[in-house]
Amino acid sequence: MRSIIFGLMMLPMMALGQTLEECRQAAERNYPLIRQYGLIEKTTDLTVSNIQKGWLPQVSASAQATLQSDVTAFPDQMQQMYRSMGIEMEGLRKDQYRVGIDVQQMVFDGGNIKSQKAIARQQGEVRAAENEVNMYNVRKRVNEMYFGLLLLDEQIVLNKDLQEQLLQNEKKLASMLKSGTAAESDYQNVKAERLNVVQQATGLQAQRKALARMLSVFCGLTPDPSLNGGEIIPVKPAVQEALQYLRPSIQGGDGGGSRPELKAIDAQLRLADAQEKALDAALMPKLGVFAQGFYGYPGYNLFEDMMSRKFSWNGMIGARFIWNIGALYTRKNDKASLNAQRSTLNIQKETFLFNNNLEQIQQNEDIERYRKLMSEDEEIISLRSNIRKAAESKLSHGIIDVNDLLKEITNENVAKVQLRVHEIEMLKEIYDLKYTTNN
Repeated sequence: MRSIIFGLMMLPMMALGQTLEECRQAAERNYPLIRQYGLIEKTTDLTVSNIQKGWLPQVSASAQATLQSDVTAFPDQMQQMYRSMGIEMEGLRKDQYRVGIDVQQMVFDGGNIKSQKAIARQQGEVRAAENEVNMYNVRKRVNEMYFGLLLLDEQIVLNKDLQEQLLQNEKKLASMLKSGTAAESDYQNVKAERLNVVQQATGLQAQRKALARMLSVFCGLTPDPSLNGGEIIPVKPAVQEALQYLRPSIQGGDGGGSRPELKAIDAQLRLADAQEKALDAALMPKLGVFAQGFYGYPGYNLFEDMMSRKFSWNGMIGARFIWNIGALYTRKNDKASLNAQRSTLNIQKETFLFNNNLEQIQQNEDIERYRKLMSEDEEIISLRSNIRKAAESKLSHGIIDVNDLLKEITNENVAKVQLRVHEIEMLKEIYDLKYTTNN
C-alpha cells in the first residue's frame, strides 16, 4: 500500500519533470545506507543498556568436587588423647564437595559505568556522523548524473534545430535542382550532412536513455512509461535564481563549516574526551557487598566436620573494598595516545578546511569564467547567425558553393552548443559550490 501511495504522489512530478532537489531527496531515501541510521541508534541503545546492567546484582552458581593429597588433621598425640576419652576424631575426608551461589552488588564504582556509557553513546555518534558523510556524497553523484542529463537534453534540442535547418536548405536545393540552378552533388551533400546529424541524434538519445535509467535507479524512481518513454525529465534550474541564491558565497568565498566531514571529526574529538574521563574513573576505588552460600563438605565449622563428616549449609555476607592502582602504570601513555589522536584529528580538520577553501575559490572563479564566456557566446551566435543567413542568400545567387554554406551552418551550431555547454557547466559549478559549502 505504501508503494502505491508513493507512486501516486510521484505522478505529478513525473509529468512535469524532476528538479535536482527532488532527485536528491529521492536518492537519499533510496540509498541503502539510509537504513543504517536506525541500526546505529538501536545498537547504541542496546550497548548502553548492557553497560547499565552493571549495577544489577551479579549472581554466579558453582559446583565442584575435589580429591586432595592431604587435609587438615589433629596431631597424633591429640587423637590418642581423644581416643582415651572415648572420642573418635576421624579428621577431614580427602574427597570434598561444594554446590553454591555467589551474589555481588556494586555500591560505588568510581564513575566507571557512567564513563563507559558516555563512550558507547559517543561511539554511536561517531558511526552516525561517518554514515552522514557517506550519505552526503550521494548529492555529488546526483549532481553529476543530473547535469549530464541536462547537457544531453540541450544537445538533443540543438541537434533537432540543426536537422530542421539542414532540411530547409535541402528542400531549397531540391527546388533549385529542378530549375537547373543547382548541381545534384550539392543537394546530395546537404542531404548526407543532414543524415549524419540524424545519426548523431541517435547516439545522443542512446546516451540519454542510459544515463536517465541510471539516475532513475539511483533515485529509486519508476516513472510512468507513458510519460517521455518512462525516462526522467530533468528541469533546468534558472540561471539568475541560482546566481542570486549563491551571491553571498560568490562574493565572500567562505563556508564549508557545516560539512558532515567536520561534524564527524568533532564527534571523534568528543569520543577522545569521553575516553580520557574513563581513564580517571579507572583510578577510583570500588566498593561492593556480597553474599555467598553453599551446601557441601566440609563447611566453615571444620572441627565438627572432622567428627561427623556430614554435608551442611554454609553462608557468608560482607563488604569488599578494591583499589587497583594498576591503571597508573599505563595512564601517562594512555593520555599521551589520546592527545596524539586529538592532534591528528585537528590536523585533519585544518586540512579539510584548507582544501575546502581552495575548492571554493576554484569554483567561484569557474562560475565567473562561465558567465563571461556565455556573454561572449551570445555575441558569437548573433554573428554566426548573420553569416549563415548571408551564406544561404549567396548560395541562392550562386556566389558560394554548398560546402561554404555547410561550414557556416556548422559554425553557428557549434556556437550554440558552446553557449548551452557553458550554461550547464556554470549551473553545475553553482550546485557543486552549494555542495562544497553545504548551503
